[in-house]
Amino acid sequence: MGIIGYGAIGRSIVADWSRSPLPGYRLGAILVRPHQADEARAAVAGGVVVTADFAEFLDRCPHAVVEAAGHTAVIAYGERILRKGTDFLLLSVGGLAAEGVLERLRRAAESGGSRVILPVGAIAGLDGLLALRRAGLHRVKYTSIKPPKSWLGTPAEQHFDLRGLTGPAVIFRGSAGEAARLFPKNANLAAAVGLAGLGFERTLVELVADPGARWNIGRIEAEGEGSNLAVTVAGSSSASNPKTSEITGMSVLSMLENAAAPVSFG
Repeated sequence: MGIIGYGAIGRSIVADWSRSPLPGYRLGAILVRPHQADEARAAVAGGVVVTADFAEFLDRCPHAVVEAAGHTAVIAYGERILRKGTDFLLLSVGGLAAEGVLERLRRAAESGGSRVILPVGAIAGLDGLLALRRAGLHRVKYTSIKPPKSWLGTPAEQHFDLRGLTGPAVIFRGSAGEAARLFPKNANLAAAVGLAGLGFERTLVELVADPGARWNIGRIEAEGEGSNLAVTVAGSSSASNPKTSEITGMSVLSMLENAAAPVSFG
């Protein structure tokens, strides 16, 4: 296994993996920015390559790579990883909303006999959404509610006084694709819901800044043929990055653990 990125999510994956190693998996390499190299080396056991060189990194990761570095990493590295025959576990799902990216990765995966895998991240209910899609899905809405500080540095700052809000404000209402493109660090879950349901452009998304919110809250509401789905997940944000939920990195490790277990969830 390899990990791209040593920001808030990458560090949480490495830390938890170090505390509780995954049976059947070995961490081979971490791709970092040069200034992160010393910190990353101090956090891992000997034998794990920490490098800023992508070719060296990929050489040590024959089976799978976890992306935890943002949309630019998806676009820069995804095709080469997949064409090599290496599975690509992609957390920055919003990167797939950029024009042509999803199709290019699909072709690369077919060429390399590999897969793009989307861990659930900080949301639940995608399994139910996939089942509703199979049966007949009519409407999907995803709502993301976060404290105002989580939306700093986004287009919301141009229209809202985020530091002065006294009540909830809908800072965006539109499609999952548009949300992913405008809010690349905040709307990856919106993109995942779009992919699992009606697609990027037919999935309605609302992003809310709420000064009363203690958690990052994600809510899926879906209506299908004979069934409805309503799922809400609330979790604390990462201490080092309020735009990211703490549980995001854990979803990667739980998915890998489940896949290797003799009794697993589909």
